[in-house]
Amino acid sequence: MHLLNEKTIGWRTKGNTHPENGNNAIKAAIADVAYPVYLVNKDGRLAVAKDGTATIGDVIPSMQSDESSNFPLYAYAPPLLPENLGDSYFKKTHNLRYAYVAGAMANGITSVEMVEEAGRSGMIGFFGAAGLNLDEIETAIVRLQETLTDSPFGFNLIHSPNDPQLESAVVDLYLKRSVKLVSASAYLDLTLPLVYFRIKGVHRDSSGNIVCPNKIIAKVSRIEVARKFFSPPTDKLLSQLVEQKMITKQEAALAESVPMACDLTAEADSGGHTDNRPAITMLPTLLALRDEMADKYKYQNPICVGLAGGIATPESAAAAFAMGAAYILTGSVNQSCVEAGTSDVVRQLLAETRQADVTMAPAADMFEAGVKVQVLKRGTMFPFRAAKLYDLYSTYDSLDNIPGKEKEILEKDFFRSSFNQTWQQTKTFFSTTDPQQIIRAEKDPKHKMALVFRSYLGLSSTWANSGDPSRKIDFQVWCGPAMGAFNQWVKGSFLEKTENRKTVTVAMNLLLGACVLTRANLLRNQGMALGPDIGKFSPIDLSEIKKLLEIRK
Repeated sequence: MHLLNEKTIGWRTKGNTHPENGNNAIKAAIADVAYPVYLVNKDGRLAVAKDGTATIGDVIPSMQSDESSNFPLYAYAPPLLPENLGDSYFKKTHNLRYAYVAGAMANGITSVEMVEEAGRSGMIGFFGAAGLNLDEIETAIVRLQETLTDSPFGFNLIHSPNDPQLESAVVDLYLKRSVKLVSASAYLDLTLPLVYFRIKGVHRDSSGNIVCPNKIIAKVSRIEVARKFFSPPTDKLLSQLVEQKMITKQEAALAESVPMACDLTAEADSGGHTDNRPAITMLPTLLALRDEMADKYKYQNPICVGLAGGIATPESAAAAFAMGAAYILTGSVNQSCVEAGTSDVVRQLLAETRQADVTMAPAADMFEAGVKVQVLKRGTMFPFRAAKLYDLYSTYDSLDNIPGKEKEILEKDFFRSSFNQTWQQTKTFFSTTDPQQIIRAEKDPKHKMALVFRSYLGLSSTWANSGDPSRKIDFQVWCGPAMGAFNQWVKGSFLEKTENRKTVTVAMNLLLGACVLTRANLLRNQGMALGPDIGKFSPIDLSEIKKLLEIRK
């Protein structure tokens, strides 16, 4: 690689090794992220060294060492380890080595095994509690509190507008079992249980600082919702909690100086509940809003903002950190990992997914409101059948009004039982989870129809997680376009096979790849015309990553 009148920025001196010429040497040096990179002029050609002293400026430094180790310097990149990425305050607050979060995919897809692996590796995972009953959630709490005594972990808390009693019961369980950190997702507004979790136990320490023992990391994609989480709880909700003797007046008073969220995840185009927002515009907007609200309320501690949705390659991870994300959160790519609480059939479907193989479909938990989730369409009829159910719900007032031909298709292909049999099964479910739904349905035929249709939507994710071969065509698999991007990146590598996809291995490859790419771009931004392959990173085994990241003396 010949130099074409590049301007020097200083000198590289006192090196113990001789610079190497060639594209391969430069590429290898940038990938060795534990060492600095010096791009120098060696005999009129661009060369690279990984040690020495960089002197920046026009003044020629004192050449005390052998002149053969002194070279005009064109660009410099410092060491950049995965643990250096992200916000240091976020990592310190949550006792993390890496600014990396394994998001809480519902129905236990983000399993206890996944949360354990993340926690033991200096990351944090949130157990996917949404969609599970209280006993299942409590079992997960007990296990994680036993296995991760010194490592971070959290639990999901999902907005349940159709079942507020369940949301309240989950919060009571978290408080009873001393769960201190939750990922609040799918919220459109603040709720009484959510505020109760955040504020219960708030007090001042011996130094007079406000201590809020329960932390919320909110996951949002709308500015108006983010504003609520960047603000203290409303007086209305605090008053209700005081009146119901759930919190004290002192706790309510302190709550006026505490933001609802200690941190916030900007959720871009993701799997499951999503508004399909572009990350490149949403993150800067929420960062600006965070700064506005922090200035308004003069909070004691900073609020960190991370990014989720589309994080699946070194490029997307590097872009997130470059835009100012305090941390990154992954979801879809974790579902294809061996620790995920889903079936091998689903893992294989995900491994074959391309970016265009996802679409929006009606959500089971907010079906009547027309809320949608992003799901896999490759290899399943679920999104089309779910859309059909919502169309029928919007058109007719009861199951009895559905035309005979449509009814026959639903009973034969969708439910594989009569409307009456499906309703009896639905009643059995709600008799233990929410009996009020049955009472309402028996008075309101349209609500009864909604519950029957929701039963298909709810069971479809269960069939997917269990890998029911008789229901493969009905699998509901939450997935965003990130899955396709990930598959394209790992194609031809050991991570192409699902059995090699482990949560921490995937995470460390994303973080290490982001470091390599960031260093390459830093050199380019100093005027270096590097080849297109410089900075490209292909997945490597976790053991090799650990060797690469060893501190060398």
